[in-house]
Amino acid sequence: MTQFNRFDVVGLGEAMLRLSVPAGERLDDMSTLDVEIGGAECNVCVALARLGRRSAWVSRLPDHALGNAVMRRLRADGVDLAAVRRVPGERIGTYFIEYAGAPRAIQVIYDRADSAAARMTVADVDWDYLRDTRILHVTGITAGLSEGCHAVVTEAVRRAHAAGVTVSFDVNYRAKLWSEALAGERLRPLVAEADLLFCRNTDAAALFGCTGGPRAQLTALQKLSRAQAIFGTFGEEGAALLQGDDFLQQPALPATVVDRIGGGDAFAAGALDGFLDGDLRAGLRRGVALAAIARSQRGDRVLTSRAELEAVLAQTQCDVAR
Repeated sequence: MTQFNRFDVVGLGEAMLRLSVPAGERLDDMSTLDVEIGGAECNVCVALARLGRRSAWVSRLPDHALGNAVMRRLRADGVDLAAVRRVPGERIGTYFIEYAGAPRAIQVIYDRADSAAARMTVADVDWDYLRDTRILHVTGITAGLSEGCHAVVTEAVRRAHAAGVTVSFDVNYRAKLWSEALAGERLRPLVAEADLLFCRNTDAAALFGCTGGPRAQLTALQKLSRAQAIFGTFGEEGAALLQGDDFLQQPALPATVVDRIGGGDAFAAGALDGFLDGDLRAGLRRGVALAAIARSQRGDRVLTSRAELEAVLAQTQCDVAR
């Protein structure tokens, strides 16, 4: 008899408040701040919930109004939060954004040290809940928050494999959390255990020494992992998929850029959506399309729909470049 899982995807990680000045304004001259909810794993869960998937998110949040704001927003997006642990007297991480056009770069200032999520331990997780899914999605961001979080991600991967759950791992390196050398060392075991692996080209080179063109990079990553599929993202050049010996590239879709933050999470959501349908090639196309949709709207979360995704795919030439 086929086992039925409660969820299609469960994400494990941190959510933060994102505070940004209006485009063209400077943080050091701020008078107003726009507030959004952000976090790599919950961004993926939101995108998939919006596409009609059964999504859940596991984390640790303070038991006060700011934690309530996160819970309310993610619930409204369709994400199950029954296993989020609420704790009194702790803080929520924040980050501040100053948008900029050329020649200036977007500025991001993090204030996340010692957050409730960074204090997460294996005792905080409802493991039966976390394993009741087709996919577990984790990232290198959460693994880099603290020793406790690294242990939680490692244990989550171990328990997911034991339960026959597919492990999706996005390297998602953050230089403001840890050095390239330390991140490369600590993330290699997680890369090795991924069933679906996501990695930016810059992260592959800096953390694991995987250089060269898209196919060469993904082939080098393949040697480090058990992954059945490896997705690479290459900025303006688009994305690629290596599945066994089968290599595919997908050009980026043109988009009017409103907000660049969250595009990588959108891509991962699209790829996982294809995997859930048993079609990784479709996942590559959906990921590129969702990334374009993400860039066209404000905020980390991709507030889209299945109908909108299909419309974007239908109106755009989506031939695969082999």
